[in-house]
Amino acid sequence: MRYFDSYLQTILDRGNNELAESIKKTVNDVAPAYLEKFSFCDHEIGLLFGNVQSGKTGQMFGIISAATDLGFPAFIILTTDNVVLQQQTIERVRADLKGYCVCDEYDSEIFSQNCLMEPTIIVLKKNVNTLKQWTNILASTGFMKGNPLFIIDDEADAASLNTLVNRNQKSAINRYLDEIKSKAASSIYLQVTGTPQSILLQTKASGWHPYFTYYFRPGPGYLGGDFFFPEDGVSPCVEFTDALENPLKSVIIHHLVASGQILSTNGKVCNCLIHPSVRQSVHSQFHYDVDKEIQYCRSNIDDPVFMMELKTVFDRTYPKKFNRAGFEEVYAKVQELLWSDQIKVLVMNGSSTVTSEQYENGSNILIGGNTLGRGVTFPGLQTIYYTRSAKKPQADTMWQHSRMFGYDRDEGLMRVFIDEKLYKLFSDINATNNSIISQVERGLSNIKIYYPEGINPTRKNVLDNKKVGVISGGTNYYPFSPENDSIEALDKLLEPFNEAEDYYQVNLRLMIQILNHITSDADFRIGTFVSIINSFLAEQPAAQGILIVRRNRNVARGTGALLSPNDWQLGAAIQDKIVLTVYKMTGDKGWGGRQLWVPNIKLPSNIVYYDVNDDGVEE
Repeated sequence: MRYFDSYLQTILDRGNNELAESIKKTVNDVAPAYLEKFSFCDHEIGLLFGNVQSGKTGQMFGIISAATDLGFPAFIILTTDNVVLQQQTIERVRADLKGYCVCDEYDSEIFSQNCLMEPTIIVLKKNVNTLKQWTNILASTGFMKGNPLFIIDDEADAASLNTLVNRNQKSAINRYLDEIKSKAASSIYLQVTGTPQSILLQTKASGWHPYFTYYFRPGPGYLGGDFFFPEDGVSPCVEFTDALENPLKSVIIHHLVASGQILSTNGKVCNCLIHPSVRQSVHSQFHYDVDKEIQYCRSNIDDPVFMMELKTVFDRTYPKKFNRAGFEEVYAKVQELLWSDQIKVLVMNGSSTVTSEQYENGSNILIGGNTLGRGVTFPGLQTIYYTRSAKKPQADTMWQHSRMFGYDRDEGLMRVFIDEKLYKLFSDINATNNSIISQVERGLSNIKIYYPEGINPTRKNVLDNKKVGVISGGTNYYPFSPENDSIEALDKLLEPFNEAEDYYQVNLRLMIQILNHITSDADFRIGTFVSIINSFLAEQPAAQGILIVRRNRNVARGTGALLSPNDWQLGAAIQDKIVLTVYKMTGDKGWGGRQLWVPNIKLPSNIVYYDVNDDGVEE
């Protein structure tokens, strides 16, 4: 039996040819490069990432089935610590993957009796007690001492990483995951996520930095970051709440029109999501306010002014996935929804129990905080009211809570209500996500992450303070003890540039060539700046920077200021480009009596670049 062929056929039999093609491409890229070359002696870690809610589970199953064909007998799928999500995952495994012994958390006896005669998939929550139990089961059966283990960690940046790294300890979940890996003769640990920031900022010494990274593109019909937060301008589906007199009323009216449009043309569900702060008292207040607005709509359904408000929203909605109903038909459906009280208002937080069955049909308005994050999907989500803000926002958390992404959204009905400041934050996060994707697709091994000041990439407790540093844009950096591997080569590279011009606009690739001839102590990590420049080139292959060249400089070494006041001001005036200034020293004043070129680099202003110092760790 070829497991991968069987899985693909299952997808094809459901009529999902595009998904099958996407999975096939992922497997054809990943299997030859990483799975087929696996030694069955080592413990390796990789990263599979795609856009939030873009179909990672199908890609995971494709890799599992391909790995089975290559001789892996045992798989563990890890989910977040959520009972519903873990059960949904195991049900999907049983429905999609044939010929496996599938084990739930409590199926240790089934696992033991199977003796790996059939390839085995175990689906576990990332829960301390669950992982401890299965660490003991794997040890007691002894099956894995002579077999490889393949672990798929879904949402790997959640819970799996060591939250005690700065205390020189290991958090419980991280420790048990290490132990589970160690019970096997060898292993591949595949991290899967749509927000890889914290994973890419792990050190190699930690054992959690991926040795390979693969990005899979979303399929047709997916609405993601580039739709909602385009590089230029503002998405047509966005309404800034700053300019609205009553944002909640606008949200409710749009939801009514979208519901009327979808449900009157044989659609199944139309959902609206309100995302305020994490405080439950705020959720309760929003529930009250939503009920009040719905009651207003119900009381004024025949009022000409209210009808005109509905008509105004209707006139700018043009569904792409549904036939466009006439206004009279939509209006009649809205009347039915209001008069028969068919609009459900659901609060999702720690003190309420809401299941997916409650919002998979009809017209629904959901209100909540953190429970709206990872793993929770909302079908037919067409209206989002985003009011949540944070003093020090984390990019990965914000992105995971943006439940607007997905395949079943209709771009002609989609509407996001958000304030301008928060929209700018999301746009900045999307820009960095695109940079990460570009770097991965270009095959760069040292992926650089950067954000505007005020945004943290992830939670600080999973980053090694001794190894993860920041480089601030707008700051001048230069080495204390530089060396030139060939001053002749640098002379030749820089020969066309003289002081007749204050500065030159050059391709960033020239900057890399210059820096490649310079070495330095750890105070100025040449490789870090080269990697940052490569991250720019990954997005814009012909990206430009500013080069300033000065000769016969007699600056004393170690004075704390390399640049002359004029050159400092010249570089400071350029805010949006990399500025590389190179001085050719005469050799006097502490430079050992020999001429050499010394670089000074300044990155674009108001940006923070994150650097993982893995010096001494072999690639």
